[in-house]
Amino acid sequence: LMRDLKYPIHFKFRVTTLSNDFEATDGDGNTIYYVREKIFKWRDHITVYRDRTKSEMLYEFISNKLIDFQQTFTIYDHEKRVIGKVRRKTIKSLWRSTFNLIDEADKHDHTITEKNPWTKLWDGLFGELPIIGMLSGYVFNPSYILKNEIGEPMFEIRKEPSFFGRKFTVYKQTTKDIDDERFVLSLMLMVMTERSNG
Repeated sequence: LMRDLKYPIHFKFRVTTLSNDFEATDGDGNTIYYVREKIFKWRDHITVYRDRTKSEMLYEFISNKLIDFQQTFTIYDHEKRVIGKVRRKTIKSLWRSTFNLIDEADKHDHTITEKNPWTKLWDGLFGELPIIGMLSGYVFNPSYILKNEIGEPMFEIRKEPSFFGRKFTVYKQTTKDIDDERFVLSLMLMVMTERSNG
Protein backbone atom coordinates (compact mmCIF):
# COMPACT_ATOMS: atom_id res chain seq x y z
CA LEU A 1 0.00 0.00 0.00
CA MET A 2 3.03 2.27 0.24
CA ARG A 3 2.86 5.15 -2.22
CA ASP A 4 4.63 8.42 -2.91
CA LEU A 5 2.82 11.13 -0.99
CA LYS A 6 2.84 14.72 -2.26
CA TYR A 7 3.07 17.41 0.41
CA PRO A 8 1.61 19.36 2.01
CA ILE A 9 -1.21 16.98 2.94
CA HIS A 10 -4.52 18.48 4.10
CA PHE A 11 -6.99 16.97 6.57
CA LYS A 12 -10.49 18.42 6.41
CA PHE A 13 -13.21 17.24 8.80
CA ARG A 14 -16.81 16.94 7.66
CA VAL A 15 -19.13 18.89 9.95
CA THR A 16 -22.41 17.48 8.64
CA THR A 17 -22.12 13.91 9.94
CA LEU A 18 -22.65 12.35 13.36
CA SER A 19 -19.43 10.40 12.99
CA ASN A 20 -15.94 11.84 13.26
CA ASP A 21 -14.99 11.81 9.55
CA PHE A 22 -12.28 13.58 7.61
CA GLU A 23 -10.79 13.52 4.15
CA ALA A 24 -7.05 13.68 3.45
CA THR A 25 -5.90 15.27 0.19
CA ASP A 26 -2.39 15.58 -1.19
CA GLY A 27 -0.52 18.60 -2.54
CA ASP A 28 -2.28 18.19 -5.92
CA GLY A 29 -5.74 18.14 -4.32
CA ASN A 30 -6.30 14.41 -4.85
CA THR A 31 -8.06 12.38 -2.16
CA ILE A 32 -5.59 9.91 -0.64
CA TYR A 33 -7.57 8.73 2.42
CA TYR A 34 -11.03 8.92 3.94
CA VAL A 35 -10.98 8.43 7.71
CA ARG A 36 -14.05 7.43 9.73
CA GLU A 37 -14.43 6.89 13.46
CA LYS A 38 -17.19 4.53 14.55
CA ILE A 39 -18.84 6.58 17.26
CA PHE A 40 -20.94 3.93 19.00
CA LYS A 41 -18.35 1.18 19.28
CA TRP A 42 -17.53 -0.18 22.76
CA ARG A 43 -13.94 0.84 22.18
CA ASP A 44 -12.38 3.29 19.78
CA HIS A 45 -12.26 1.95 16.23
CA ILE A 46 -11.15 4.13 13.31
CA THR A 47 -11.20 2.95 9.70
CA VAL A 48 -9.14 4.42 6.84
CA TYR A 49 -10.55 4.04 3.33
CA ARG A 50 -9.11 4.98 -0.04
CA ASP A 51 -11.88 7.54 -0.66
CA ARG A 52 -15.29 8.64 0.57
CA THR A 53 -17.10 5.80 -1.26
CA LYS A 54 -15.71 3.59 1.56
CA SER A 55 -15.50 0.72 -0.93
CA GLU A 56 -11.83 -0.10 -0.20
CA MET A 57 -10.54 -0.32 3.37
CA LEU A 58 -6.80 0.37 3.74
CA TYR A 59 -6.16 0.50 7.49
CA GLU A 60 -7.79 0.19 10.91
CA PHE A 61 -6.83 1.85 14.20
CA ILE A 62 -8.06 -0.13 17.23
CA SER A 63 -7.69 1.06 20.82
CA ASN A 64 -7.01 -1.08 23.88
CA LYS A 65 -8.14 1.57 26.36
CA LEU A 66 -10.22 -0.93 28.34
CA ILE A 67 -7.03 -2.42 29.77
CA ASP A 68 -4.50 0.39 29.46
CA PHE A 69 -4.79 3.79 31.14
CA GLN A 70 -2.14 4.99 28.67
CA GLN A 71 -4.38 4.62 25.64
CA THR A 72 -2.67 2.73 22.83
CA PHE A 73 -3.93 2.40 19.26
CA THR A 74 -2.64 -0.39 17.05
CA ILE A 75 -2.50 0.35 13.31
CA TYR A 76 -3.42 -2.63 11.10
CA ASP A 77 -3.31 -2.84 7.33
CA HIS A 78 -6.10 -4.43 5.26
CA GLU A 79 -4.56 -7.88 5.84
CA LYS A 80 -4.53 -7.37 9.64
CA ARG A 81 -0.74 -6.95 9.76
CA VAL A 82 0.52 -4.57 12.44
CA ILE A 83 2.03 -1.40 10.92
CA GLY A 84 2.80 0.23 14.26
CA LYS A 85 1.25 1.67 17.42
CA VAL A 86 0.54 5.12 18.83
CA ARG A 87 0.47 5.53 22.61
CA ARG A 88 -0.78 8.69 24.26
CA LYS A 89 1.21 9.69 27.35
CA THR A 90 -1.56 10.60 29.77
CA ILE A 91 0.52 12.19 32.55
CA LYS A 92 2.26 14.69 30.30
CA SER A 93 -0.92 15.23 28.31
CA LEU A 94 -2.31 17.38 31.11
CA TRP A 95 0.15 20.04 29.99
CA ARG A 96 1.81 19.19 26.68
CA SER A 97 0.21 16.56 24.46
CA THR A 98 2.69 13.76 23.79
CA PHE A 99 2.30 10.62 21.67
CA ASN A 100 4.87 7.82 21.43
CA LEU A 101 5.14 6.04 18.08
CA ILE A 102 6.02 2.35 18.23
CA ASP A 103 7.13 0.35 15.21
CA GLU A 104 5.93 -3.10 14.14
CA ALA A 105 8.67 -4.69 16.29
CA ASP A 106 7.23 -2.92 19.38
CA LYS A 107 10.11 -0.43 19.62
CA HIS A 108 9.45 3.22 20.53
CA ASP A 109 11.21 5.14 17.76
CA HIS A 110 9.42 8.47 17.21
CA THR A 111 7.44 11.00 19.27
CA ILE A 112 4.77 13.61 18.47
CA THR A 113 4.71 16.61 20.82
CA GLU A 114 2.82 19.86 20.90
CA LYS A 115 4.99 22.75 19.73
CA ASN A 116 3.61 25.31 22.19
CA PRO A 117 1.32 24.03 24.98
CA TRP A 118 0.24 27.60 25.82
CA THR A 119 -1.68 27.68 22.54
CA LYS A 120 -3.98 24.87 23.64
CA LEU A 121 -4.44 26.45 27.09
CA TRP A 122 -5.48 29.81 25.64
CA ASP A 123 -7.65 28.15 23.02
CA GLY A 124 -9.51 26.29 25.78
CA LEU A 125 -9.99 29.43 27.90
CA PHE A 126 -10.97 31.61 24.95
CA GLY A 127 -13.37 28.99 23.66
CA GLU A 128 -15.37 29.17 26.92
CA LEU A 129 -16.22 32.85 26.43
CA PRO A 130 -19.76 33.64 25.25
CA ILE A 131 -20.15 34.51 21.56
CA ILE A 132 -16.54 35.52 20.83
CA GLY A 133 -15.41 32.07 21.98
CA MET A 134 -16.76 30.81 18.66
CA LEU A 135 -13.82 32.59 17.02
CA SER A 136 -11.16 30.61 18.90
CA GLY A 137 -10.65 28.49 15.78
CA TYR A 138 -9.31 31.61 14.06
CA VAL A 139 -7.13 32.87 16.90
CA PHE A 140 -5.36 29.89 18.49
CA ASN A 141 -4.06 27.17 16.24
CA PRO A 142 -1.83 24.52 17.81
CA SER A 143 0.88 22.71 15.87
CA TYR A 144 2.67 19.44 16.59
CA ILE A 145 6.11 18.12 15.66
CA LEU A 146 6.93 14.48 14.88
CA LYS A 147 10.57 13.76 15.77
CA ASN A 148 12.79 10.72 15.50
CA GLU A 149 14.68 9.12 18.40
CA ILE A 150 17.53 11.66 18.21
CA GLY A 151 15.18 14.64 18.19
CA GLU A 152 15.27 15.53 14.49
CA PRO A 153 11.95 16.95 13.20
CA MET A 154 10.41 14.72 10.54
CA PHE A 155 6.96 16.28 10.12
CA GLU A 156 4.94 19.22 11.38
CA ILE A 157 1.14 19.31 11.47
CA ARG A 158 -0.64 22.64 11.96
CA LYS A 159 -4.25 23.43 12.70
CA GLU A 160 -5.36 26.00 10.13
CA PRO A 161 -7.58 29.00 10.99
CA SER A 162 -11.19 27.97 10.40
CA PHE A 163 -14.57 28.68 11.99
CA PHE A 164 -15.15 25.11 13.17
CA GLY A 165 -11.49 24.18 13.70
CA ARG A 166 -11.73 21.48 11.10
CA LYS A 167 -8.61 21.86 8.92
CA PHE A 168 -5.07 20.58 9.48
CA THR A 169 -2.01 20.62 7.22
CA VAL A 170 0.93 18.17 7.29
CA TYR A 171 4.37 19.39 6.19
CA LYS A 172 7.31 17.05 5.66
CA GLN A 173 10.49 18.46 7.21
CA THR A 174 13.07 15.85 6.28
CA THR A 175 14.68 14.65 3.07
CA LYS A 176 15.52 11.27 4.61
CA ASP A 177 14.12 8.09 3.09
CA ILE A 178 11.49 7.17 5.68
CA ASP A 179 8.20 5.27 5.93
CA ASP A 180 5.98 8.26 5.20
CA GLU A 181 2.74 6.35 5.26
CA ARG A 182 3.16 5.05 8.81
CA PHE A 183 3.92 8.55 10.07
CA VAL A 184 1.04 10.19 8.22
CA LEU A 185 -1.29 7.53 9.66
CA SER A 186 0.07 8.28 13.15
CA LEU A 187 -0.59 12.02 12.62
CA MET A 188 -4.16 11.20 11.53
CA LEU A 189 -4.66 9.26 14.71
CA MET A 190 -3.23 12.09 16.82
CA VAL A 191 -5.57 14.61 15.15
CA MET A 192 -8.59 12.40 15.85
CA THR A 193 -7.80 12.30 19.58
CA GLU A 194 -6.65 15.93 19.89
CA ARG A 195 -9.28 17.68 17.80
CA SER A 196 -11.49 18.38 20.79
CA ASN A 197 -8.55 20.23 22.39
CA GLY A 198 -8.53 23.00 19.85
